[in-house]
Amino acid sequence: MVVFSSLTPVFVAVLCVIIGFLFKSSQRRETRSKQERSDQTARPWVDEDLQDDTEISSKHNEGDDDWLDTTEEENLPHIPYTPIQYSATEMLERSEKFYSLMNLRRSVRFISPEPVPKQVIDNVIRTAGTAPSGAHTEPWTFVVVSDSDVKHKIREIIEEEEEINYKQRMGDKWVHDLKKLRTNWVKEYLDVAPCLILVFKQTYGILPNGKKKTHYYNEISVSISCGILLAALQNVGLVTVTTTPLNCGPQLRSLLQRPANEKLLMLLPVGYPASDAEVPDLKRKDLNDIMVTV
Repeated sequence: MVVFSSLTPVFVAVLCVIIGFLFKSSQRRETRSKQERSDQTARPWVDEDLQDDTEISSKHNEGDDDWLDTTEEENLPHIPYTPIQYSATEMLERSEKFYSLMNLRRSVRFISPEPVPKQVIDNVIRTAGTAPSGAHTEPWTFVVVSDSDVKHKIREIIEEEEEINYKQRMGDKWVHDLKKLRTNWVKEYLDVAPCLILVFKQTYGILPNGKKKTHYYNEISVSISCGILLAALQNVGLVTVTTTPLNCGPQLRSLLQRPANEKLLMLLPVGYPASDAEVPDLKRKDLNDIMVTV
C-alpha cells in the first residue's frame, strides 16, 4: 500500500504525458486533414461547369515514376512577338471577306470521290495544329484514312452502331429532330469520300522515354483545333460533315491501332462536293441572337 502511494504521483505524471502526446497527435492529424480538404475545395482540378476529364491524380504529385517531372521545362525561353498589324479599313475588309467565306460553310453529305492533293490535307492539318492548348500540350492526333478497305471497315463499324443508336439509344425526340436533315444510320460518304480524318484527343501524353505527361483541358483544346480545321478546309474549297460516332470509339481505336490514351472525338469525311450535292435550306441566327455586349 505504501509502495502504491509513493508511485501514484509518478503514475499520474506519466499518464498525463501520454494523454497530452495523444491529444497533440490527434490535433496534427485533424489539421492536416482540414488543410487537404481546404486545398481540394479551393483548388479543384476539374472545372465544375465543363466537367473536363483531364486525367490527373494525387499520386501524380507525389512523384510517381510513370509521370514526367515538369521542373525541367521551367526555363523555357521567350522570344519577341511581332504580328502583322492592319489599318482599321484593312481589318474591316478582311473580317468581312473571312465572314463571307465561312458563311458559305455547310455540312455536306454528298462528297465526290475525286482525289484531293495530299499536300493540301497535310497543310490543313498543320493549320489545325496551330490551335492553343492547355499548357501547350497539343493533345491531338489526326488520323488520315484514304485506303478503301479501311474506310469500308470504318463504315461497317459506324453503321452497325448507328442503327442501334437510331432505333434504341437516341430516343424518339432526337430521331424526330434529325428528320428534317434527312440523315440516318446509312453513311455512304464514308466509302465515297477520298479521305477520312479521325480526330483523337490524347487524355495524357506518352513521351519517347515512356513517361506520361498531363494534358490539361484536352477535350476543349482538341475541339478548338477541330474548329480551325473546319475553317482550313473551307478555305481550300473542300467540304465535310462533322460526325461523332456514338459508341464506336473503342472499335475504331483498335482498328487504327491507336494507344489507350487516345479517345475518338470527331470524324470528318473530306473531299470536293459531289456534282449533285444538296444541303438543307437552313438559316443562321442573327448577330443579336448570338452576341451580348456588356
